[in-house]
This record gives sequence, C-alpha cells and structure tokens, in this order.
Amino acid sequence: MEAAIKVSGGGGTTESMDVLDQYSNSIEDVSCTTFNILAPIYKRLNGLNCESEFREYWLSRNEKILEGLLHRKSSIICIQEFWVGNEELVGMYERRLSDDGYATYKLARTNNRGDGLLIAVHRNHFQVLNYKELLFNDFGDRVAQLLHVELIMNFNQNKNFNIKKEALIVNTHLLFPHDSRYCFPRLQQVYKILQYIESYCEEYQLPHVPIILCGDWNGSKRGHVYKFLCTQGFVSSYDIAHHCTDSDEDACKWVSHRNHRGNICGVDFIWLCNPNNHRMPLKESFMKAVLGNIKNHLHDHGSYITYSQFLQTFSQLGLTSHPFNVLSTEEVKDLWDHVDTNGDGVIEYSLLNSEWKSQALSQQKENSDESKQRGTKGTVSNTSTTIGFKIKNAVLFPPEVEKGLWPENYSLSDHAHLTVEFSPVTIQCC
Repeated sequence: MEAAIKVSGGGGTTESMDVLDQYSNSIEDVSCTTFNILAPIYKRLNGLNCESEFREYWLSRNEKILEGLLHRKSSIICIQEFWVGNEELVGMYERRLSDDGYATYKLARTNNRGDGLLIAVHRNHFQVLNYKELLFNDFGDRVAQLLHVELIMNFNQNKNFNIKKEALIVNTHLLFPHDSRYCFPRLQQVYKILQYIESYCEEYQLPHVPIILCGDWNGSKRGHVYKFLCTQGFVSSYDIAHHCTDSDEDACKWVSHRNHRGNICGVDFIWLCNPNNHRMPLKESFMKAVLGNIKNHLHDHGSYITYSQFLQTFSQLGLTSHPFNVLSTEEVKDLWDHVDTNGDGVIEYSLLNSEWKSQALSQQKENSDESKQRGTKGTVSNTSTTIGFKIKNAVLFPPEVEKGLWPENYSLSDHAHLTVEFSPVTIQCC
C-alpha cells in the first residue's frame, strides 16, 4: 500500500510540495495492532480451573491468536497479558514472529506476576534504534515498553532529503480500576510514561517526534486518563478514523473488553501524538487531572476549603500513604498553591468548581474543533521537517464490538484487538 505524502490543512510552500512529490513512490503505509490476549493464568474455565492447567487449551488458543496476528501483517504488534512465565509459549511467539520478519521484545511485570508485555516490529518497516523498559514499581506491578524506531524509506540515494524519520512506540497495560480510588494511581502511571518520554526526548535530542501509545488502558473515554492524554496532544486513533466525538452518545459507540464483572466497555486504545499537536505543560496537566478527580471529595468540607482540609482529603483517600503513594506531602502543597491563586489559605468551592467546569468545556471545545485536523495537520517552518502520521483507517475485531455488542461465540480473549493503519506525512516543526 503506497501513499503520497502531503501536508493537509497547513498551507505548504511550493518548494515543500515539490520535495513531497518525490517521496510519493517511496513510502508505504504502516499499521499497528494492540491486543490483550488474556494470559492463561487468568483465564478461568467454567469459572473454576485456570486455563494454564490444560496445555492443549492454552496452546490451541494461542496458536489461533498467532495465526490471526501473522495474517494481519501489522508493522507493529503490541501484546498485553503475555504469559512470560511459560517458556513454551514464549518460544512459540518469538520463533513464529521472528520467522515472519519481526524483531520482538518482552517484559515481565515486577514481583514475578507471571504475565507481561510483548512488542514486535517488522524489520521491513522499522529499524529499532533503542529499546527501554519502564518499571512503575507500584503496588500493581505494572510496566511499559518504549521503542525508538526509524521508519525505513527507500529514497533515491542521489537525493539528500533532510527529513527525520523517527518515532516512539509505547506498549503498556494500566491498573484495573477496582474502585474510585484507583483513578489516581492510574493517572500516575500515565504521568510516569509521559515524564519518561519527555526525559528520553531531551536525552536523545528528539524535539519533534511522533508518539504512538498502545495498550489496554483499563478505562473508557469517560475517564480522567482519557482526558489527561487529550491535554497532552494525543488522539484516539479509532475515534478519529470513525469520526467519534467525546460526547456521551459516542462514549459507548464501540467496546473492546468484557471484564471479570461481566461489563463491556471500550478500553483498548492506540493513541497518536504528532509533533505539531498542541500540548499543555505536563505537570500542570497532571495537577488538573488529579484535582478533577478529587473535587467531589472536597465538596464534603462545605463551601470553603482550607489547606489542612485539602491535605486531609488526600490522606483519607490513602493517596499519600501505602499502598497508593500517588503524591507526597510536597506535591499536595504544589497542588494547593496552584489553586490558591491569591495565597490567602482559603478556597471557595463554588469558584473552584466553576473553574474546573470552564476548563473542561474549554478542553472539550478544543478537542471538537481540532479532531478533524489532528493526525493530518501540517505547519510551515524553515527549521526542521519530520515524519508524522495520518490516521487512515481503524478496525476492531470481532466486528460486533464496533456496534457496542459482545459476541458470545468469541473465545480468543476477553478483549477485542484493534488495528490502525497510518499514512506517513511530512510535518514542518519549529
């Protein structure tokens, strides 16, 4: 599949378009699949025994999963709940993927949980420049993988095109929200990923690089993790491809998971952030996300809130102590200073709530205004040209989940798998 590179919605110059025309036969579309394959140590048979006790069951199911992944031929494959504790299963995946042209990387969760992550990139599409492992070291023993890759393009060797072709790919599996308190450590996990990406880009001098975040986010479009990522310039690839908005009506338009409680929801995402997407400062964005989560608890104190009540609320929720340890006392003080703008030590809840609402509406409007352009927009600058991605198509399997239904005859996993097709585009960055 070949795609001409063009700058959409950005007013490219004649010179830049001449350069782009010379790329048209050099670049292929790339695709990415994310899939939580339900580790056999967690899959229950008839609600009793684990599938891991019956080799013929887990082997047959994973052979079918592998066949499907290889048939789809995605450029990037991100797997969650990969049974890293079983050498036979690991060997089967690594051997089959390697034979089909993939470079593979696996990462176990901390404290010998038994499962972990696997990421595979096809050697025909990407060259791996670096691989990093992120250990959250939290009570959920969650981890993430980061791949720094370069897109392979067969340019005319006589031409010198100074275009950066690098990208970052992240694979992760966030904590399950067992109750409302778990919103905070989940936000912290995303914050750690984004902090690491920032520090990595600084260390390796990558000011402008597209980022693809894949995985099981264990939260829907209604959650604070979704909103937090939106403030950081990320868009949900499936929602962009299918013109879904952030409205309540579209929030349940598709699903990707039937959880252990029997609920169906959309939790599997492939997020894209192009280098020219607007981003709120990371720490400020995280503060707003935490405050948005805690505001209902602050209301319990009445119409006015003091710093001691503010700190007490975090303590009562267990966010400053074991097991959550989301924020230190110093970080809570930073949050307080952020909202106590006049420094008098008292905040009127009604004014604070109005501020939250206005911020939420402002962000919602921004998402609405830019949703059609994000993933495709180019800007003009003379400083550097880099590769970004245009979201071309996105598909969930089994197809019933795209209509918000869960098929009873689907047995590969308790998750659907999501595949997104991207067309590389050039982006001018400052």
